Amino acid sequence: MPEQGRPRVTIATITIFEYFLLETTVHYENCSFDKTINMMMNVMLIISIMRLTGIFAVHAPTSKSGARNRTIYFHEVLLEDSDIDHHPCNRWCIKDEPPMICKYHFSLEWYDVLSRACFDCPHKVEDCFRTDCVPADGVQRSVLVVNRKLPGPGIHVCHGDLISVDLENGLPSDSTTIHWHGMKQKDYPYMDGVPLVTQCPILPQSTFRYQFVAEDPGTHFWHSHTGMQRGDGVFGPLIVRVPDEENPHRDLYDFDLDEHVIILMDWDHVTGTQKFTSHHHSDGDNKPTNLLVNGLGKFSVANITDNSTSLMPTARFIVKKGKRYRFRIINAGFLNCPIELSIDNHTVNVISSDGYDFKNVTADSIVTYAGERFDFVLNADQPENVYWMRFGGLMDCDERFTSAHQVAVLQYESNNMDSNAYPDDIPTYDKSRRKNGTQVNPLNQGTESKSSFISAPQIESLHGWDESLKPIPDFTYYISYDFYRKDNPHFFKPPFYGFSNITKENRLTLTPQLNYMSLKLLPFPMLTQRNEIKEEMLCNETTVRNIDCKTSYCECPHVVNLELNSVVELIIIDKGFAYDANHPFHLHGHAFRVVAMEKVGHNVTVEKVYQMDKAGKIRRNLETPPWKDTVTVPDGGFTILRFHATNPGYWIFHCHIEFHAELGMAVVFKVGEHSDMVPIPRGFPKCGNYFHPEEEVKVDELQTPYFNSVHHEGVNREDYFIPDVSEDDIRKLSASIV
Repeated sequence: MPEQGRPRVTIATITIFEYFLLETTVHYENCSFDKTINMMMNVMLIISIMRLTGIFAVHAPTSKSGARNRTIYFHEVLLEDSDIDHHPCNRWCIKDEPPMICKYHFSLEWYDVLSRACFDCPHKVEDCFRTDCVPADGVQRSVLVVNRKLPGPGIHVCHGDLISVDLENGLPSDSTTIHWHGMKQKDYPYMDGVPLVTQCPILPQSTFRYQFVAEDPGTHFWHSHTGMQRGDGVFGPLIVRVPDEENPHRDLYDFDLDEHVIILMDWDHVTGTQKFTSHHHSDGDNKPTNLLVNGLGKFSVANITDNSTSLMPTARFIVKKGKRYRFRIINAGFLNCPIELSIDNHTVNVISSDGYDFKNVTADSIVTYAGERFDFVLNADQPENVYWMRFGGLMDCDERFTSAHQVAVLQYESNNMDSNAYPDDIPTYDKSRRKNGTQVNPLNQGTESKSSFISAPQIESLHGWDESLKPIPDFTYYISYDFYRKDNPHFFKPPFYGFSNITKENRLTLTPQLNYMSLKLLPFPMLTQRNEIKEEMLCNETTVRNIDCKTSYCECPHVVNLELNSVVELIIIDKGFAYDANHPFHLHGHAFRVVAMEKVGHNVTVEKVYQMDKAGKIRRNLETPPWKDTVTVPDGGFTILRFHATNPGYWIFHCHIEFHAELGMAVVFKVGEHSDMVPIPRGFPKCGNYFHPEEEVKVDELQTPYFNSVHHEGVNREDYFIPDVSEDDIRKLSASIV
């Protein structure tokens, strides 16, 4: 993005009407007059449908800054896909200027760190930045990449633009989806990207078009919502900017540059699936080895040819002395590794989280959890030099385990400065932890913590009072969790190797659950095939009342019904008996207010939290609590959230640690009735189980070609049909049918 003004658009843009007119004209020479008329009628029909569904509706998204709504809603469309790095939609946002349709093509494939595209990286640092080179931390491993980038391509748009992404799944055997983390998808619930909740998985060698309006300003990101793919590299930034008039912090900084987006990932030297299976079926650990900053990490790499070593390059952020810069930090983390950020000789002015503005807080460090985003302003007021930006891993990354840490370089512009210069200080894990000073969003601390810690409920939102902050919510729901010693059939099989049969502690896998239940999704998406759902298919605390889920393993489609337009309070309790851990939770479809957060002790029970609340010992901030969509819960404590359930649909709420989510540490909220939900797009993909109808399986059909009712002329039977079978084979096969 340019420092000021709007960039020159190198690819022509036209109005939507001109686009369709051009399409009709292009086909005119090859079509009859009647076909041309039919084409024009189809175009008008398409436009009418789009208007009805809201794609071209005459309305404007409301800015969270409270500024006047944008009232002009007139689209432009790109004539062709453009280079994402120089996309015309990445522009200075001007008030009342028509939004644009922003097209992108994402190609997903398996790739490798230090491929042949990297030539002699890292021994020649410039080779590490060649086209299609994925250097990571210099340790070769398989990776999943979009457009051969790690992180994947960034999407930078203006508030109100329509984003259109064609995701081409080039994987040989795996399905995929993309979740647009931070987009509430109001009116576009089918674009949320959660397999078997809002859509079918995207099959290999097929393409799915995601299309939605960027209604939610701020710092967000996109990532795969399938299996371990996020941890293997399928993630990238999604930045939605607003005009200056709608930005309450505009006077606090001089520059908001694309190159100052920081995206973090905990990183290992094996694939996520390998690490998952090793940990859950054998004695492998779940601790990340390293951290990456914008896909780069400092790590010593040996040169076999001359027995020398080279250091991988780190991310580098350039500033000019005397200027103020807005930085946007995104934690795309995969495992249980909160990350602490600090910058040598500098403080940071924290102004926003998860896309929502709050009263600026000057701090020495920030802790981010998987799925969270924070924006801060850095004042380049130090001597012209290079400084370490330090990133220290916490929890499973701390000094008890892998001491995972990383650095990047903050470099002041100077004629005397080497563009590849590094600070003299040798970075260590211990130096990545700020021992003193003010810290925002501390680990396992709530409002009970000392004054130098600022937890989420103590942050003062710039957004005014809303319905979710009324004194008494319409619905209060307790969600408690821990890790339980259960015979989870996915990992144990009594009496052969049941939980109680395992004698080695490092081979025991505890099961994380919400309210003693693991989420198992239906074989088809709840939202898109909702008419196929029968009440007995779903479960919640009421339906399993007669089952002892505290001791037995319970797994089912856990769905909680929420009345549309009700104010919901979630009281999330981390009981903390099994581990000293920490969990960040993300809500799809809504943002929430963080009204309370407290660490009670080393562990806590639901009953104790209930009694504390009943006795008036829990203080809720119902005046200025911050908005967020991802939040941590202190171990042995609780976090209380409030949200106004105004977005009808099926929305998942889950731990954002991938191993835990994969084990079912999630619940689905059904908001409203089916009649309240946005109509299903015509032709939307369907999926589900298939069993050959038993009444159609007849013995005589087994002696004839499969699908005998279909006539295949000129087809060799031995190539396309099952072979003939004997009567004895038929009897055996019939006996095996259950």
